[in-house]
Amino acid sequence: MKSLSNISLQDFRRALTALGLKCDRKRGGHEAWAKEGMSRPVIIQTHIDPVREFIVKNTLRNLGISRQEFISLLENL
Repeated sequence: MKSLSNISLQDFRRALTALGLKCDRKRGGHEAWAKEGMSRPVIIQTHIDPVREFIVKNTLRNLGISRQEFISLLENL
């Protein structure tokens, strides 16, 4: 089983796209990803690879999906 740490930026972007999110804006070293009906966008730092675990956890909480669902999504990409 894969953990939520050491997820590459490229894999994280693929997972967000698979979940229906789109990159709304890029500014400096950050990207904002959102989809219809979200209360707040997911912000990722593009200059830090791999994505930090706390950002992944915040994203899962914001999207309302479980850790296991996200890990299986990553494994199927």
